[in-house]
Amino acid sequence: MSVDAVIGTGSATSSAAYAASRIPQKTLGQDDFLKLLVAQMSNQDPMSPKNDTDFIAQMAQFSALEQSKSIQTDMSRLQATSLLGQQVELIQTDEEGEQTLIRGMVTAVQMEAGKPKIVVDGQSYELTTLQTVNLIQPQT
Repeated sequence: MSVDAVIGTGSATSSAAYAASRIPQKTLGQDDFLKLLVAQMSNQDPMSPKNDTDFIAQMAQFSALEQSKSIQTDMSRLQATSLLGQQVELIQTDEEGEQTLIRGMVTAVQMEAGKPKIVVDGQSYELTTLQTVNLIQPQT
């Protein structure tokens, strides 16, 4: 005797929604930290509660981490904008692993997904592809 699985549309929809909500994220944000902090405080032993200085130290560490991420992003933007008008060489690697040397002038800086990209000959490139910068002296 064979048994076929029967799944209702509501169950399939809720399963898909559950699966989508279970997709792991690469980074934790401030909201995630606060959720963890509330869960930690809610589940602590009432007979031996955690010291409040532990929570304050955790919050300070998280704040310092957020600030360092912000500084790193600002430094990347500054580096990208300082390349405007400069002749650069980039190495582009394709899907097969072949590398191409690209030479040109940086004409713009674009922000994509929070990361700066330089534009050379109408094409945007990540800063990690940058190999050399040839400084152009201003004409007087």
